[in-house]
Amino acid sequence: MKIKKGDMIQVLSGKDKGKKGRVLRVSAKTNKVVIEGINLFFKHVRPKREGEKGQRIQIPVPLYISKIAFLCPKCLKPARVGYKTLTDGSKVRSCKKCKEII
Repeated sequence: MKIKKGDMIQVLSGKDKGKKGRVLRVSAKTNKVVIEGINLFFKHVRPKREGEKGQRIQIPVPLYISKIAFLCPKCLKPARVGYKTLTDGSKVRSCKKCKEII
């Protein structure tokens, strides 16, 4: 997976199109990511004790990876992520637009 926890992303489609956020969790098995403040849904919670009120809690729901784009920290544009091999043999991520190492 080219998107990792902590990356800044931009939503490409859906109800939150154009919004930006930070990745909280990545699931490689299902190809989904959870982003803070994006794709929020209400979870209705019943009261646990007598006299207590029920609540509506907003929780972020996972989005498919195909609906988001990585935001390059250098050029601040949505771009694809590639890989480069440095002279010492280490593999690093790079922005496909500005060719900078991430």
